[in-house]
Amino acid sequence: MTISLQISRSVQFRAHLSQRIFVADGAMGTMLYSRGVFINRCFDELNLTAPAMIAEIHREYAAVGAEILGTNTFGANRTRLMGFGLADKTFDINRAGVRLAREAASEVAYVAGSMGPLGVHLEPLGAMTLGEARDVFCEQAQALCESGVDLLILETFTDLSELREAVLAARDVAGDDMVIVAQVAIGDSGELPGGASALDFVRQANDWPVDVLGFNCSVGPKTVLEALEEVAAHTSKPLSASPNAGLPVRVDGRHIYLSSPEYMAQYSRRLLQAGARIIGGCCGTTPEHTKLMVSETRSLQPRQARTIVHAERANQKNPAPEVKTFAVPLRDKSKLGAKLAEGRFVSFVEILPPRGTDASREIAGAALCARHGIDCINIPDGPRASARLSAQAACQLIQQHAGIEAVNHFCCRDRNILGIQSELLAAHALGVRNLICITGDPPRMGVNPEATAVFDVDSIGLVRIAHNLNRGLDIGGGAMGSATALVIGVGANPGAINLDEEMQRFERKVEAGAEYVVTQPVFDLRLLEEFLRRVEGFRIPVICGIWPLTSYRNAEFMVNELRVPVPERFMERMRQADGAEKASQAGVAIAREMVERVQPMVQGVQLSAPFGRYELALDVASAVRTNERNPA
Repeated sequence: MTISLQISRSVQFRAHLSQRIFVADGAMGTMLYSRGVFINRCFDELNLTAPAMIAEIHREYAAVGAEILGTNTFGANRTRLMGFGLADKTFDINRAGVRLAREAASEVAYVAGSMGPLGVHLEPLGAMTLGEARDVFCEQAQALCESGVDLLILETFTDLSELREAVLAARDVAGDDMVIVAQVAIGDSGELPGGASALDFVRQANDWPVDVLGFNCSVGPKTVLEALEEVAAHTSKPLSASPNAGLPVRVDGRHIYLSSPEYMAQYSRRLLQAGARIIGGCCGTTPEHTKLMVSETRSLQPRQARTIVHAERANQKNPAPEVKTFAVPLRDKSKLGAKLAEGRFVSFVEILPPRGTDASREIAGAALCARHGIDCINIPDGPRASARLSAQAACQLIQQHAGIEAVNHFCCRDRNILGIQSELLAAHALGVRNLICITGDPPRMGVNPEATAVFDVDSIGLVRIAHNLNRGLDIGGGAMGSATALVIGVGANPGAINLDEEMQRFERKVEAGAEYVVTQPVFDLRLLEEFLRRVEGFRIPVICGIWPLTSYRNAEFMVNELRVPVPERFMERMRQADGAEKASQAGVAIAREMVERVQPMVQGVQLSAPFGRYELALDVASAVRTNERNPA
């Protein structure tokens, strides 16, 4: 690999770091230990004596989606290698470590040169001076940079003075383009062994020539999360987090880490919400952990394709010819589109697609809704990461046999961008014109958590793709010669924990081309009022979600599992309902009250039919006043 190519990848990584989040790989030592390598062995030396084993581990992490592969060079500095009689092989071990990681990464993942502490005390506690330490770090950084790493990660440091020398050495060797990540390990008290706090680390490192600050190893994800939350407001630099899979427990003579992949994946979401731009795993983590962390991450911020611009194309002097685009008015796209354009109040009923091939019950339910004046049937797409008849097929069957339009939930979890375009074109061709664009639940929420998520784009990207198809443009921006006429809906949650983030995403959805929005179920009118107030500057027709509760347990599920706020007065009504029938009646009464209260504020309601009980949704629908409204 040439130096110029290596530098270009470093610059590319720096640019991407400002735009997105990355998942790094997990533990190398844990994987080697599981293969029978004794813990008193020099793991770094295996780059030379067991390269196939190291390469295989790198490939396993790359195969599950790790976007940063750390070299097996954590202890490959002269001071540590001297203890194994390998100081004279410092350069060879680091060069081999980069080569093995690069081969596994190909051009997909980035290679991070791993540098750890020297393993000795520095002055005044030890004999090694700060200057001598910097020289040792310079030597390893030189070996890694000359071998072609894309970034440097200085990890598991516990002495801030030593870490500062490592940072200065790395920057001196690597130059200004290289991204340098500096990470410390903290105890369960949130402090380094010398007593410095996580906040002390960040305040000092803010002045260092380092790009990313973070925490790794430690005692598990909880401690790392708490540290991130503490320091996030005190630095403008990106943050990173690579916690252990908890503390090891000795079982039958072996050290076992007990934090499951599912547990680490759940914490990944919280680490990202706390501000981490790079997440990974340290001791105890494996490719199984990384796989679920990747899935969780893609559901929050999908991958972004790397764009390669060929020089000969970039230097063309003649501008590209103007591309002809189309613009089908909303009223001409579908019956729903016409009603929304005219400002008429609309009502949806949500019907889940069947688990098998027989959709007769769902068709009968849709026909019943049509007879009661419902405007559309909303069909979820693999809700809660479940495998059912495709939403598009269910929409087609209902439109053909029930005499009512359907709304096709379309989620990004299961499709790459090629499949997205193909299926959207097919939906239009088959007459399924109404969409709700959603990102989708990650597979770990379903009964098959080992399934792999795609998440090439999120709901915002999906809206953009559908909007371009409506203009006659494919995913590459090229003219197709014809256009779709899809009514583009999106979702929003007035009860979101982070409403600021929800508003930002909703505004981006509108900018991307959304034409109406369906909310999560609303029980607290104040949340809806605040949502409507905040979207006033980018208002599109709002369809309010209404869910008739069926029991107190159902209400608890709504609050605790779906994170939908339910006021205590409604919880109490459901708690006091004696028996299933009275509980159902109480739930319908609450839902009818909500319909009556929200109708003057929105342009429609979406009614759920819990457990396939369509009559409950229709009981609620009878509260809708049959009046027409002005366009929003």
